[in-house]
Amino acid sequence: MRKSITFLIFSVFALMPFVAQAEDYLKQIKDFELQDQNGVMHTLDEYQDKDYIVMYVHGSGCPIARLSVPTYLEIEEEYAEKNVEFLMINAFIQDDIPRIAKEAEEFNITFPILKDADQSVARSMGVERTAEVFIIDPKTREIHFRGPINDQLGYETQRNNASNHYLTDALDTIMAGGSVNMSDIPDAKGCLVGFFLS
Repeated sequence: MRKSITFLIFSVFALMPFVAQAEDYLKQIKDFELQDQNGVMHTLDEYQDKDYIVMYVHGSGCPIARLSVPTYLEIEEEYAEKNVEFLMINAFIQDDIPRIAKEAEEFNITFPILKDADQSVARSMGVERTAEVFIIDPKTREIHFRGPINDQLGYETQRNNASNHYLTDALDTIMAGGSVNMSDIPDAKGCLVGFFLS
């Protein structure tokens, strides 16, 4: 009996780091004032009338990020009639506004790509890679989802069609009042975002 109790206690403590890690994975976005590719400043407050913000981690020249952009634009168009704001954020050290603007023009991106020059917003979100997407409640600043758009792209792999549509499934679930089981969501594939030493 004592062995069973000891094993149970050990199991609980062994699982605690994983529970904490899962809780820490979905963070809160900090308030921001960021410039977009057209030199226009944007704040979190201006999106208070939106139900949710979808934020895509942009990086000029990153192959997976570039390949994912058309799908992101299709989803943005699909949800155009719903009260959701689609944005991008760029925390790449090597990207400046002109370079971001050039890629926005190439892909015909008309919504804001926010330049996070000091990387503080990306840090608050827990950003690790490009092509990762976040679903954010602008009123509470809570992040309800983070992960890949779908499973079409991987490192040196590309499927003709996606079999899992993580972003749209998550949006539909969250907008219906549900929550996403993040243990079912794989890590996003993309280029690592290098951060300044803090």
